[in-house]
Amino acid sequence: MQLKVPASFKADETMQLRVPPEGIPGSADGPDIPGSPRESSISRDRRKGRKAPRPSVRSRLTAAVGPRLAPLVAFLAPYVTRITAFLAPYARRMRPQYPRPGRTDWRRWIPSWRQSLGGVLASLGLSTLFLVVAYAATDVPDNLNTYATQQDNVYFWADGTPMARTGWVQRQAMPLKDIPEDVRWAVLAAENESFYSDPGISFKGLSRALFRTIGQGDTQGGSTITQQYVKNVYLNQNQTVRRKFTEAMIALKLDNQMSKDDILEGYLNTSWFGRGTYGIQRAAQAYYGKDVSELNASEAAFLAALLKGAGLYDPTLSSTNRARAVERWTWTLDRMVTIGKLSRAERATYTKFPEPLKSNPLYDTGEQSDYLVELASQYAKKSARISEKDFDLGGYQIYTTFEKDRETQLTDAVTKARAKALKDDPKNAKTAHYGAASVAADGRILAVYGGPDHRTQGYNESNATTVPAGSAFLPFVYAAGLEHGVHKTRDGEATPVTGESVYDGDDDVPVTTPEGPYWDRSGRKVAASNDKDKSYGQISLHRALALSVNTPFMQLGMDTGLDKVRDTAEAAGLLPSSLGAQVPALSQGSSTPSAIRMASGYSTFAAAGKHTEPYSVRQVTHNGTKVPLALPRPARAIGADTAEEVTSALTDAFRTAHPGAAPEGAQVAGKAGTTQDDKAAWYVGTHKAVSTAVVVYRIDLAKSLEPLPLKGIDGTADDSVPYGIWSRAMSPLG
Repeated sequence: MQLKVPASFKADETMQLRVPPEGIPGSADGPDIPGSPRESSISRDRRKGRKAPRPSVRSRLTAAVGPRLAPLVAFLAPYVTRITAFLAPYARRMRPQYPRPGRTDWRRWIPSWRQSLGGVLASLGLSTLFLVVAYAATDVPDNLNTYATQQDNVYFWADGTPMARTGWVQRQAMPLKDIPEDVRWAVLAAENESFYSDPGISFKGLSRALFRTIGQGDTQGGSTITQQYVKNVYLNQNQTVRRKFTEAMIALKLDNQMSKDDILEGYLNTSWFGRGTYGIQRAAQAYYGKDVSELNASEAAFLAALLKGAGLYDPTLSSTNRARAVERWTWTLDRMVTIGKLSRAERATYTKFPEPLKSNPLYDTGEQSDYLVELASQYAKKSARISEKDFDLGGYQIYTTFEKDRETQLTDAVTKARAKALKDDPKNAKTAHYGAASVAADGRILAVYGGPDHRTQGYNESNATTVPAGSAFLPFVYAAGLEHGVHKTRDGEATPVTGESVYDGDDDVPVTTPEGPYWDRSGRKVAASNDKDKSYGQISLHRALALSVNTPFMQLGMDTGLDKVRDTAEAAGLLPSSLGAQVPALSQGSSTPSAIRMASGYSTFAAAGKHTEPYSVRQVTHNGTKVPLALPRPARAIGADTAEEVTSALTDAFRTAHPGAAPEGAQVAGKAGTTQDDKAAWYVGTHKAVSTAVVVYRIDLAKSLEPLPLKGIDGTADDSVPYGIWSRAMSPLG
């Protein structure tokens, strides 16, 4: 069919095409003629004023779900039909009609009570359905926040006071059983007294917080302890509606999965208390210098106030903070009485505010404490078999053997000597190094000086095996001779040696073997040399040690056997790796022990010949639980008689070199150590079963690790720098 437009048609005219009732002429799609076969049922219904019937419920369900569920649909269809028929009249009544018929003006827009009730019920139903679905879809996260799992490692002095801490977070988890009930209920009274009965969330508090977040952008408290715990360990601190909703869902689910005690324990161990601390244990130490187990209800009430914001309640920050803290402290104690967790009689005793410490005693490491931490951590990991990974996760308490007073005294002594050297000879003093250590006869390392500052000089001078021991090694040669005797012939029996045994004390005496002179690899005879090339003639071994005469001991080492000398030195505490080649120079101190090992070796003489490996940690705990620690046991190194004779000779050496330095009867023994090439100066001595070794040497680390001549940095024989440090560190010598 084509539509022809008359020639008179204009573009701006509007035309309508009307189809006549009899249809378009020639069209096969004519109208449904009443009574004709082509009249459809729909046309007849329309002609009679009726609507076409809708498909049945069964047919609609069948079409929707398909043939597979047709049997089930067929079974349910009658019931669905009945329910639909029953609810249809009510649904028609509840159906909103806007504007409402029969009303005028603004009343047309006011819903009826039926419509209002329906809207409320529908909202409640949808909200309930949403919450049920959200609860079912919410899972408690498997992974905790980094700050919720990481802890610090804390190091303590020998007297149990805090020394240093390492780690990014100050936290130590404590089992709930180790937290007193007064502490728990102080927190609950201040934060969530209905904790043990609530479902994990507070609807009132949640609504208030939500209103404040949405309405004014501010934040408001009201979260339960469960919600706060969820926020601490699973979520972030963002104040958003989404975060608050997620927090509530996880709190509800967590309350069904964990016991209340476990949630409370987690909360107390992860909450922020200010001063860089997380958890009630670190808070107790930071504010009162004690463990949480030692807190009373009054102190606990103050710590509970910090949960509202440490910046607002730490009384050391401002007078306003103090007034705020006192008010909150008073309210918390009164609240504990109200809920029946504190008696009125005990409450009456807490009238004075428990002032906290001015600063956190758990300070970071730095300067000398870093050297102590380094020694202690290495020993703890090795002896307690703690992996690097586990140790880095934190939570360990390392109780060291270091004595604070001795450490301070030793550090001050070296610091003064260093400052004097820099003033008197700045050029050579720039490359001077000082190492020192004090070790008890039972193996405890009491103090060390590792360097001026660990942050600028990482290596520990007290533990460095850098320079030879020189004549400070002679007591070990003497002990070997006394212990094993000497051999005048290669296969002959050993001849006993005593302190009265006489040797040649002249300078440059050739060293001999049973077969004759000892020749070195260059074909020259090996000869011993005394300090300042002085000769002493025939001299007893006891007096030779007292006067630090080298030549008798070089020959004594050959007569005893260098293998025996080496074994004796190792048994007394020197490391095999520091002893070097087994040649005659070994007896003159070619070995390079550290200050710690030299002090340990001399402590063997003070311990009647028993040696205990030096150790720096006496106990390790993890979150309060004791960790098995393998502590060294004493072992017989030399005979008691040998140790007594060596100690006697060292006592005479001390009194000969420093007459009047100690009163008569004082238990002081020691000697200096010098080297032929002037590369190191030592003093090692014992006072009251504590041995201290001091070494001074020069190395230009910017050029090489080769020791340089001291050039007077070590002082003189009458005014020795190592002895000066030793005497000040060991003072008083009474």
